Amino acid sequence: MASIGSLTGAAKLGAVTKLLDSLTKDLESQKLTTEQRAAALDELKVYGRDPRDADPIFTKEGITTLTRYAFDVETISTSQNALKCLANSMLIKPGVRHTFVELGCETKACALLKRDTWDDEFLLSRVIFLTTYGTKVDLEKLIDEEGLAETVIAKLAKHASLANSAGKETAEPMRGMALSETLKLLFNVSHFCKAKVDAFTPAVPHVVTLIKAHNVPASQPLEGPLSPLINALVNLNLDTPEAREALYPEGDKQTLFVDRLIHILDLSMDNPSDEELQQTVTPLLAVIRLVYEQAPDTAKTHIRGRLLPTADDRQKVLGRGKTVPAKLLRNCTNALTPQLRDIISHLLFELSDKDAHKFVENVGYGYASGFLFQNNIPVPQNATSGDISQNSSSGRAVNPITGQFLDQEIEPQVPEMTDEEKEREAERLFVLFERLKKTGIIDVQNPVEQAFREGRFQDIKDDDRIEELD
Repeated sequence: MASIGSLTGAAKLGAVTKLLDSLTKDLESQKLTTEQRAAALDELKVYGRDPRDADPIFTKEGITTLTRYAFDVETISTSQNALKCLANSMLIKPGVRHTFVELGCETKACALLKRDTWDDEFLLSRVIFLTTYGTKVDLEKLIDEEGLAETVIAKLAKHASLANSAGKETAEPMRGMALSETLKLLFNVSHFCKAKVDAFTPAVPHVVTLIKAHNVPASQPLEGPLSPLINALVNLNLDTPEAREALYPEGDKQTLFVDRLIHILDLSMDNPSDEELQQTVTPLLAVIRLVYEQAPDTAKTHIRGRLLPTADDRQKVLGRGKTVPAKLLRNCTNALTPQLRDIISHLLFELSDKDAHKFVENVGYGYASGFLFQNNIPVPQNATSGDISQNSSSGRAVNPITGQFLDQEIEPQVPEMTDEEKEREAERLFVLFERLKKTGIIDVQNPVEQAFREGRFQDIKDDDRIEELD
């Protein structure tokens, strides 16, 4: 007998049709046992992973049957099996999302999300999340009437509580997967329904707690729930007493959270691809920028000390080292990551009090010039003249273009030319200018000829032979 995954063509289509017919009839007759329903739904789930020859699953009738098993059947295992089929169908076929909303099932999903299992949280958060793409789902109604914000916050509160408890290292995998789906749902709803974003403000302390508690692998610092945790803060209002208390607690822990973010940033910028930088580090920098904007003065000073070039960075040309400021500067000119490049430049400008003079002093004119021109910000008159020669924090002279301390610049070690080498170079220069004059394109004065007239050149000895350039 052929296995489920091996069926194709008419055989697969026939099997899918038979399963759906059986499940649809059982909604009225209820002749199947719980085990038989579970087996049928599981088989249907496998068939639905590949939409070829599985058309009945994606029809309105097929989705109606699955939604009834998902939301109208009391047996949790049966409901979850049906939700798995629905989640796969909505992911594979965008049209199914419209059907799901048309049937009014998003409100049922919000109600069922209150069910307290990791599988339910994972499945229902994903299903609601998928309705935010390509449908006319009324998110305001889900927040106001179905309590979506309160449910999401309660889920995050539970995750935060468990993250701080003993034994968090041995958490079951489904818990982390459920958290990721809830965070993605939070991000999309707060992005697409900005009018109700304040309803999610109580989530900020829980997200902050989870970021501080989460292990940060050195090789993949933004893997697992950490990336969606950071993304979740991008749309939320951090300018509330509740949010500020979580972000900047009183005492010696005031900068603990931002230091955590900068540590993640440091690891995240070590040898990733440009695509990874653009997708994962850009939101992280957006959050750091928001945190800095709302930070008290003492925390702002600390952040500037961590992200702006230090005296150690200025021992060489800025952007050449392995520090966080050096990594930021290298990437603020990366042509392959325009969004990342833009947010780094804006962050560094804001760290410089939005003052062009301070900005040039902090990062060097070489890094500052493009941002200033692009944003129509007047360039300080002394930026390129060499007048900006003192670093305010150290009092030492710096190169205004590269930001390096002048006393650390190394002159190129070029050996002294011999008289013969000088003569040969002069002859080459003479020949090049003579050829250029003959083209008639420009009228140019040969500097070698002029040097002879002014008595600044010695005659070449007769026995010296100089080869003409080819």
